[in-house]
Amino acid sequence: MKRQNLISCCLITTFMLLNCNLSYSQGEAEDGFTSLFNGKDLSGWKIPEGDNGHWKVMDGVIDYDSATEAKGDKNLWTEKAYGDFILKIDWRIKRTSGLYDVPIVLQDGSMLTDAAGKRITIKMPNADSGIYLRGVPQAQVNIWCWPVGSGEVYTYRNSSKYPTAIRAGVTPRINADNPVGEWNKFTIIMVQDRLTVILNNKMVLENAQLPDVPKSGPIGLQHHGGPRKDGTLSPASSLMQFRNVWIKELAPAKKK
Repeated sequence: MKRQNLISCCLITTFMLLNCNLSYSQGEAEDGFTSLFNGKDLSGWKIPEGDNGHWKVMDGVIDYDSATEAKGDKNLWTEKAYGDFILKIDWRIKRTSGLYDVPIVLQDGSMLTDAAGKRITIKMPNADSGIYLRGVPQAQVNIWCWPVGSGEVYTYRNSSKYPTAIRAGVTPRINADNPVGEWNKFTIIMVQDRLTVILNNKMVLENAQLPDVPKSGPIGLQHHGGPRKDGTLSPASSLMQFRNVWIKELAPAKKK
């Protein structure tokens, strides 16, 4: 009797999950989104040459172990380029890969320092990945375990050539991440050189400016870290999974 009850519960749970996914897909399709991941293989994506199976599909999600054997670009890119768009993507850090010296990022984009001006860091468990926009690593929506939270644009925030307003704009308002091991949902909106990021239904970036960002380019899932010479993983490696990847292309600006 107990076994029959267990089987019944499993069947009901499976049905509910399938029904939920169907409703989710139907809603995105009706809203004009196109799926970038079919849940079966990496059709529509450029697997790094020489990867040897480290970017793969497993249990209906894109799975990555940070150990690609590619000699060149190690990231996973869409075959198609995109200009203005709304991107929805679920992501999950499977586990952290070691202790990393994490800085404390302030709301103006600067980092906390001591009285002598030395950057203050705290060793914390970490993993690291991100979503590349418009084909360039500089326009990366970060995924990691830093206190500042995921969603920031590291290269812009960390560059002294940009004014404080730009750097503050690409710094998350809040840390909206779920704990490591749990799924998160990004909604990423690119309009010309402006970026808005919603993480788990909380706005972390609002209309942030990315100066000189290309007008169009592919979307990439970032490789970071990976095995060291002794076989262990370096801290902040990309132990990641992705699913429910949808995109809606937006109309470009009208020419005057």
